[in-house]
Amino acid sequence: MPRTALTREEVLEAAAALVKQHGPASLTMRKLAAELGTAVTSIYWHVGNRESLLDALVERTVEEMGAITPRGRTPADRVVSVARTLRRELRARPHLIAMVHERGLTERMFLPAQQALVHEVHAAGLRGARAAEAVRAVQFQVVGFLLVERNRERAPVQSPGEGDLWSPVTAEHDPALARALARPADPEKLFTTSVRALASALLTPDSRPN
Repeated sequence: MPRTALTREEVLEAAAALVKQHGPASLTMRKLAAELGTAVTSIYWHVGNRESLLDALVERTVEEMGAITPRGRTPADRVVSVARTLRRELRARPHLIAMVHERGLTERMFLPAQQALVHEVHAAGLRGARAAEAVRAVQFQVVGFLLVERNRERAPVQSPGEGDLWSPVTAEHDPALARALARPADPEKLFTTSVRALASALLTPDSRPN
C-alpha cells in the first residue's frame, strides 16, 4: 500500500541518497518511488518530472554547501580552515557536485568559500590584483588536489612504492626520506601542509605574484 504522508524534502533526501550511492544515471522516478514506498504519481506531484527533480537536487546541494565559517587566530590559519572545509564538503558529495557543474552552477556553489577567502585576504592587508591572485590560488589548490585525489582513488592498485606518485629510489642518499616516501601519504595532512604553505606565502606582505 503506498504511503500517504510524504514531503518534498523526503523525496529530495531519498533522491540524493540514490545519486550518492549509484550516480545520477541510477535516479529514475520508478526506482525513487520504490525506495520511498509510494506511487510514481506521488513523486511527480511533489517534484515534477525527472529534470525538475535534478534541478531541485542541484539547488539543494548548492544550499547545503552554505556559508563557510573560517576558524583560527590568523588570516593564514583561517584560509587553511576554509580550504579544508571546502575539500571536505566536495568530497562528501562527488556525484551531486558533478550535477551542479553540469547545470552551470559551479560558481554559485563556490561563492560562500570565495567570500570567506576574500574576507581573509583583506584581513591580511591584500587588495586588488594581489588579493584576487591569492583567492584564486587557494581555490585552484583545493580543486586540483581533489581531482588528483579522486583519480588516485579510482586508479588500479599500484606496485609497491608507486602508490603515491613517487618512489623511494629517488632518495637513496637519504634513508630517512626514502623510508618516509615508502609509506602511503596521508591526504588530509598533505593537503593541509600544502595549503598552509601556499597561504603563508600568499599572505606575506612583501611577497609578489610572478
